[in-house]
Amino acid sequence: MSFLDHLEALRWHLVRSAIAIVLFGSLAFVFKDLIFDGVLLAPKYDTFPTYRFFCWLSQFVFGNDSICLKDLNFDLISIEMSGQFTAHITIAFMTGLILAFPYLLWEVWRFIKPALYDKERKAANGMVFWSSFLFASGISFGYFVITPLSVYFFGNYQVSSLVSNQISLNSFISTVASTTFGTGLIFELPIVIYFLAKAGLVGPAFLKKTRKTAYVVILVLSAIITPPDVTSQIIVAIPVFLLYEISIVVAARVEKNRLK
Repeated sequence: MSFLDHLEALRWHLVRSAIAIVLFGSLAFVFKDLIFDGVLLAPKYDTFPTYRFFCWLSQFVFGNDSICLKDLNFDLISIEMSGQFTAHITIAFMTGLILAFPYLLWEVWRFIKPALYDKERKAANGMVFWSSFLFASGISFGYFVITPLSVYFFGNYQVSSLVSNQISLNSFISTVASTTFGTGLIFELPIVIYFLAKAGLVGPAFLKKTRKTAYVVILVLSAIITPPDVTSQIIVAIPVFLLYEISIVVAARVEKNRLK
């Protein structure tokens, strides 16, 4: 194929991907009550599963409500004329992107597959599944763990009892959406390491050598995206630690196969 033929093939992959995002986004736009009331705004209420879990854990372990998360004392407001409509469009697009993510990966795979040798194709089998699985795991972790902890802390934090918290809708949506989507991307770490290892850019020795530095960076990032308490930071950091260790195993297998 010529360069222009490759561009033509890529164009159709991009077109189909865009159509998938638009279709899922349109569904999210239509079912806005489910998306907003049932999903996006759910962490605002103490009936959210994570808050109920911490209350149950508090009673089970301590016999009191010492770590029970309840009484979220803040109101959501919209201070711009088109604020709610803009939020509706933005969330519909992001929902479409998240739901279409497995299909987008499949389109990417279809584009690069013809350029691979048979051995490379076999080595990459299941990549779409595992990438989708890790992304979905990251989305779930961000939504059920990081988001409620952040919402609870910042929603209830007060420098003075004379100042009430009235949080703008766009600010709340930005926090929930960016945290959830960002965590989904972070969970793709083993896949990124796999391709870097296949390209010979990183190896298990390098990852082991930089393990301490990586752990410090993970702790710093956890401190940034979570409330400033040790428990929340550890809850967020542990899965990323595990992903880093999995990445070392992945890189070791890739290097072993390359040496063979």
